[in-house]
Amino acid sequence: IIGIGTDIIEISRILKTVENKSFFKQNNTKSEQQLFHNCNYETLAGNFAAKEAVVKAMGTGFKVVTKEIEILRHESGKPYVVLHNKTKEIFDSMNGGNISISISHSKENAVAFAVIEAKE
Repeated sequence: IIGIGTDIIEISRILKTVENKSFFKQNNTKSEQQLFHNCNYETLAGNFAAKEAVVKAMGTGFKVVTKEIEILRHESGKPYVVLHNKTKEIFDSMNGGNISISISHSKENAVAFAVIEAKE
C-alpha cells in the first residue's frame, strides 16, 4: 500500500454546488455527468468525497484537477476510479497500480475511503 485517504462531506454542501452548473461541469467528466443525470444527491456527494479521498491517498492535495479523477460504477454498482492526463502521470510516477474505493452515506453526510496499491 502506497497511500490511503478518506473524506467526509455534508450532502447539503453538494446541493448548493449542483445549483452552480459551471462548478458541476468543471468537476465532473461527461460520463460522470450522465451517471448523475437522474441520481440522488447522496450519490453525487459520495463521488465528490471519493475524489477527495483519492487525492489524499496520492498525497498531492488538489494540485490535480478533480475532473481528471473519474468515479464511475460497474454494473453491480461498485465504484471504480479512472485517472486522466496529469493526474494519471502523477499516479504512474508513484508506481501506482490499483485504486480501491469505498463510498457510503447517511442522510446528512457522505464518506469515501481510498487505498492505492503499488504495481507488482
